[in-house]
Amino acid sequence: MLEPALLPTPLVDCTDEAFARAGVELRLKRDDLLHPTVPGNKWRKLAPNLAAAVEQGHTRLLTFGGAYSTHLRAVAAAAGALGLESVGLVRGEELADRPRNWSLRAAEAAGMRLEFLTRAEYREATGRAEAEHGTDALLRRWGRCLVLPEGGSNALAAVGAAAIPAELPDLGERDVVCCPVGTGGTLAGIAAGLPAGARALGVAVLRGGEGYLEAEVARLHRAAYGRGFGNWRIDHAHHGGGYGRVPAELAGFAERFERRHGIPLERRYVAKLLAALADLTAGGVFPRGTRLTAVVTGLPDPQ
Repeated sequence: MLEPALLPTPLVDCTDEAFARAGVELRLKRDDLLHPTVPGNKWRKLAPNLAAAVEQGHTRLLTFGGAYSTHLRAVAAAAGALGLESVGLVRGEELADRPRNWSLRAAEAAGMRLEFLTRAEYREATGRAEAEHGTDALLRRWGRCLVLPEGGSNALAAVGAAAIPAELPDLGERDVVCCPVGTGGTLAGIAAGLPAGARALGVAVLRGGEGYLEAEVARLHRAAYGRGFGNWRIDHAHHGGGYGRVPAELAGFAERFERRHGIPLERRYVAKLLAALADLTAGGVFPRGTRLTAVVTGLPDPQ
């Protein structure tokens, strides 16, 4: 049985000198505390997909991820708790014969079957090339299953993430709700759920996503809501060198933030988000009186 989620998640005022000097308020939406095994934005995006899987009578979930994918672990845990099979297609065939890292071990321990693909096979399977043929091939290989996209971002996921703004009181024209962006589902949901006047800001965590990520968010809006939204944008200048990379400067920022506020920071997504907000605030991007709400989308890796 899947444990219930902690909803609404805590909203914490974060008094920080760097923001206060600029007349900007910062608060943290602690979605990292949402669920013990399916934390943060993974719960937001998975919950409606899991409900659809059960309603449609699926017994198997299939999805995709890299060697340290939080999404794979979350799907494995949720599927196992619901009595469903799960299959994870992992990018990198060279990993097949190596000892499992902590993340892949956790996915397997929860019952997920892993299959390791070459990067070309992975691109085809995830639908980045010949989407329809890729889906047909997956169903032929694995039988009837609910296929969840890489990162879990689809129309249902965007609707799930749209609940985040509803948990934030008194949103208005001075508010910017912010999140890291990997596949775009969380940002799409936040933007769709905002009241008039409030805006959404995403911070890309991968290098070279300009245009592509914007197109993905717009695609999710059309799929989930049948229209676009003009209240969001993506910052591409704070990816730290690329997906999964944590340069020394970013690690130092995260350590100082943790010491000041006593909140552990996940490095590949959340630290990049907060470092970007600090940099943009110092650069005068946000007018005085702006209130930033940073969505803490996940937990730090185990030590």
